[in-house]
Amino acid sequence: MRISLDWLKTYVAIPAPEELARRLTMGGLEVEAIEQPGAALKGVVTARIADSKPHPNADKLSVTSIDVGSGTPLQVVCGAKNYQVGDVVPLATVGTTLPGGLTIKAAQLRGVDSFGMLCSSKELGLSAEASGLLILPKDTTLGLPIAQALGLDDVVFEVNVTPNRADALCHLGVARDVAALTGTKVTVPSAKLAESSTAASSKIAIRIEDAERCPRYAARVVEGVKVGPSPQWLVRRLEACGVRAINAVVDVTNYVMLETGQPLHAFDLDQIAQGQIVVRTAKAGEALVTLDGKKRELTADELLICDAQKPLVLAGVMGGQSSEVTDKTTRLLLECASFQPATVRRAAKRHALHSESSHRFERGTDVHGIPAVLERAAALIAELSGGVVLQGVVDAWPKPSQRREVVLRPGRVGELLGVEVPRAESRQRLEALGFVHLGEASGADRYQVPGPRVDVSIEEDLVEEIARTRGFDTVPLALPQGLGKLEPLPAATRVEQRLRQALAGAGLSEVVNYSFVAPAHLKAFSADAGAIAIGNPLSAEQSVMRTTLLPSLVLNVVHNARHQGQAVRFYELARSYRPDPKGGLERRPAAQETLELAGVLWGARDGERTWTAKDAACDFYDAKAAVEAALAAVQVPGVRFEALESPWYHPRAAATVYSGSTKLGTLGELHPKAARRLEAPAGVFLFQLEVEQVVSVARLEPKAAPLGKFPTVFRDLAVVVPQSLANEAIRAVILEVGAPLVVDASVFDVYQGAPIPEGQKNVAYALRYRSPERTLTDEEVGAAHAKIVAQVNSRLGGSLRS
Repeated sequence: MRISLDWLKTYVAIPAPEELARRLTMGGLEVEAIEQPGAALKGVVTARIADSKPHPNADKLSVTSIDVGSGTPLQVVCGAKNYQVGDVVPLATVGTTLPGGLTIKAAQLRGVDSFGMLCSSKELGLSAEASGLLILPKDTTLGLPIAQALGLDDVVFEVNVTPNRADALCHLGVARDVAALTGTKVTVPSAKLAESSTAASSKIAIRIEDAERCPRYAARVVEGVKVGPSPQWLVRRLEACGVRAINAVVDVTNYVMLETGQPLHAFDLDQIAQGQIVVRTAKAGEALVTLDGKKRELTADELLICDAQKPLVLAGVMGGQSSEVTDKTTRLLLECASFQPATVRRAAKRHALHSESSHRFERGTDVHGIPAVLERAAALIAELSGGVVLQGVVDAWPKPSQRREVVLRPGRVGELLGVEVPRAESRQRLEALGFVHLGEASGADRYQVPGPRVDVSIEEDLVEEIARTRGFDTVPLALPQGLGKLEPLPAATRVEQRLRQALAGAGLSEVVNYSFVAPAHLKAFSADAGAIAIGNPLSAEQSVMRTTLLPSLVLNVVHNARHQGQAVRFYELARSYRPDPKGGLERRPAAQETLELAGVLWGARDGERTWTAKDAACDFYDAKAAVEAALAAVQVPGVRFEALESPWYHPRAAATVYSGSTKLGTLGELHPKAARRLEAPAGVFLFQLEVEQVVSVARLEPKAAPLGKFPTVFRDLAVVVPQSLANEAIRAVILEVGAPLVVDASVFDVYQGAPIPEGQKNVAYALRYRSPERTLTDEEVGAAHAKIVAQVNSRLGGSLRS
């Protein structure tokens, strides 16, 4: 944002430019550059041509006598012919270096002495071309520095305004900060407006069809306007801010925007059909030719300002040609409105139209200040263009909003800044910024937020304002206070760390995939129902939020297999997303996010084929081992696996993981149908755990158990059981019946085939017997063993293999 100090000082007293730049920067408005447009014209002064005679030795030159107001005329040889005696022109005195690099010296030109140079606007660097000397008004004071005479003695700040400080995108906004930083007061210009007896509402009607995108739309009518050029003071101020002057009407709208931060737009009222303004979204197939002459195809989510027949303006971005103000315009409709920032941002981005208006609307404007801004603009137009302002403001505001209020606890200021700030000082600084003190409640101060401060909504915002105006350099330098003891990491964080370490130890590498996937990829896992669509996807392959991590991991396998990879052992710890039925209510997110741990194994078990194990490929038990390692790292008790039927797991190898009655996740081999849909190779094994459930059953504090003092007795048990019977069921009976002597039972062999009957299988267990109190005898172990065999036979339909 370019800020003219010549303009700024009409609102507030300012210190020297360097000091002002320092204070603004320390107050949060960084001054990136200081420009002095007239500095390059030092040594050039105004002078009158008192006399002019032909050069005695050159037909194209003249010898002039120049009056600079000192009483002693200077002789200057000049080659221009566009002047008359008595004209006031710029004179570059001896020793001056002009913007082009030319240094003026006393010299003889064709035998005649010359003490200076009369200048054109091109030689002064003010224009690209010039046909002669720059002629100044005849009443210009002589001897005046040309920069001052042309209004170029201004100092311009280039201020880096952060996106949250929409209020600082104007001179009055910066003036408020200057007043707060220097202890002075702001003088807000008053609008001297004389209205006619005719009501503006008799000329125009306003209807808002989308109050969410356009909360408020107001307008004034000015008749009898004569559109012409703007006065020089207005042109100079606009040019200092980088805005090109067009005509008095358009220039006033730009001037008031740069003054107040509120964009405006002027229509030719005679071009508005049926005297109606309709604020609505675009219809299918609509187009608008904007002021830059380009035809814009519109979409249904873009907001338009229309009349009864056609679009007139792309709201908040740029006006249309059909209703622009021209030299023939005599009746004006002056618009001032508030638009939803996101709506303007999308339209400006889609059409690549970043304008001064859109820049401000994207950040938010003061919906309460619209009438005052309209009055200021209408008064200036009437003053400069001779128009008559009709009575009243036509104001459409379907859902009026209240000004925001924020409570500030005095002690909170010191807590956040690390330095005590007196309550009276806090109040004084906030009131200097325009905050209104409404009183006290429960020991705290209640403030009304100024309309332009759309960034202030919570207590911490007020503390920031106090810190800014005191200067961030006043915050004391101090090392952070040490804690008496280190706080432990949250349980969820420790679980995540241990899971990562365990899987890395199991030989799996972590991957990070996009959260966006193709609907077809989710469909392969029957997980596409309710997937949240992306409003502006990068591609069709990334158009929805993933509801499970598994498709992404399978695609990792596909990619590696196509590049001749031998094996994949990956895991991902990330979130999946599903619609929240209550999303959007009370600032609730639209999606339910679930933190998941998922993994994939495929190919050679050891990473590559070797001569010792040429065909050793990953299988279900490798995936199961990875899950067991992860759960063991967080000491999940009672882990068990139950057979699972799932559309995306192969029926021969799929299980649900439990801890007691808590379901933790699933694992299994990818179903051939799902593999074909994703073009994946055979033999892909997956697992997926819900981290929140794992955290709920994890035991993160280790508990030591004494080592056994007495020897362990090992016995094998081989039983023939139905083929459908799960190992967990057999093992549970063994541990239950053998308690407390049996401390563990692990499978070491499974066999099917002759002589085992069809539909049966032989499962062999290694049992460990131990007593914490004594050495067990063969009789005790034998009795316990026989009891186990009997219960397996009776309860599970098994038999002891002979």
